[in-house]
Amino acid sequence: MRTPPTHAKPVAALTGALVLAASLTACGGSSAASDEKVVTVYSADGLKGEAGDGWYDKVFEDFEKQTGIKVKYVEGGSGEMVQRALREKSNTQADVLVTLPPFIQQAGSKGLLQAYAPQGSDRVDGADKAADGTWTSIVNNYFGFVHNKKELPTAPRNWEELLDAKYKDRLQYSTPGVAGDGTAVLIKAMHDFGGQAPAMEYLKKLQANNVGPSSSTSKLAPKVDKGELLVANGDVQMNFAQSKSMPNLGIWFPAKGDGKPTTFALPYAAGLVNKAPHGENGRKLLDFLLSEGAQREVSAVGGGFPARKDVKPTDANALALAELLEGVEVFEPDWADIDRNLTAYVDAWKSATGS
Repeated sequence: MRTPPTHAKPVAALTGALVLAASLTACGGSSAASDEKVVTVYSADGLKGEAGDGWYDKVFEDFEKQTGIKVKYVEGGSGEMVQRALREKSNTQADVLVTLPPFIQQAGSKGLLQAYAPQGSDRVDGADKAADGTWTSIVNNYFGFVHNKKELPTAPRNWEELLDAKYKDRLQYSTPGVAGDGTAVLIKAMHDFGGQAPAMEYLKKLQANNVGPSSSTSKLAPKVDKGELLVANGDVQMNFAQSKSMPNLGIWFPAKGDGKPTTFALPYAAGLVNKAPHGENGRKLLDFLLSEGAQREVSAVGGGFPARKDVKPTDANALALAELLEGVEVFEPDWADIDRNLTAYVDAWKSATGS
C-alpha cells in the first residue's frame, strides 16, 4: 500500500500492473507520425501553474530539454477530457490522458487506454494504478474545499453551515460529471450523509446558495481569493499551489454535523491513449513523469504528494501538506461502484438541483 500521512487510512486497492509491450501497430500511428518530436497531453487542470510555475511547467520543460520532444498541452475538466478523447476515437489526437477518478476508470472501460507500465510504476502502490496496466497515478492528491480567509477567517466546520443565507451567491462548486472535483462533491456527500438519497436531499437545499455550474474547478479559486465567493470546492494539490499567489485562499474539509472532517484520495492518473499517434513519445513522457527526479518535485514545485512510495520529500511544502491533513479522516470510495453508476448519480444530482 501507499504510505499515506500517518493520520490517513489506506486507500482502496486496485492491485497489480500488467506490462504490455506495445508495438507501433498497437499505437495506431504511422511511422512518420511516430517519428515526430511531439507528444500531446490531454489533462485535467491543476498541475500547470497560473504563472507558468507549476509541476507540469517544470517537468515538461525538463523533458523537452532532455529528449527534444515538444509537449503539446490541452487542459480541461476530467470528464471534458475523456469526452473529447472519446469523440476523437476514430481519429486519435492525444497520446497521454491525465484525469482524476472516476474518469480515468471511465476512460479505461471505454477502451480509450492501452496497457503500459511506465518505469517506476513498480514503486507506485497497488491502490494507485489499474490492475490491467492501463493507468498509473503520477501525483497523489486529496479532495477539499477553499474559503476566503479575509472575509471568512474561520472555515465552516460542516456541510450544514453552508446552508446559511450568508452564503447565497457566494458559494460555488464545479459541475459533477464534467469536472473531477465536481464529481468528488457527490462522492463525499454520499459518504458523509450515508447514501444517495440523503446526499441529494442536502444538495437540493444547498442549491439555493449555489452560483451555478462551472466546467473547471481551477477557475473557482481566483474568485474565492478575490472575495467574489466565500467558499468553493477544489483539491489539496491545486489549491495549495494556487495559494502561493492567492494569499486569501484557505483549504478546509467539511464534516457532517459534529463528526470528523473527511476527505478521500483523488490522484492525477495518467494512461497511454489507445492508437496514440506518437505512442513511443507518450511512453517516454510517462516514464519521465514517474522518474525519481520528477517525483521529488511534486511537493516542492507542484504542492502535491508523490505517487512513488519510495520518494519521501521533506521540503517545506511536504511538511505543510502533511499538517493540513492532520485530524482529517480519509475514507475509501468504491470506485468500481462509482464507475458503474456514475451516470445515475449525476442524473440524480441534476434532478435534485434542477441543473
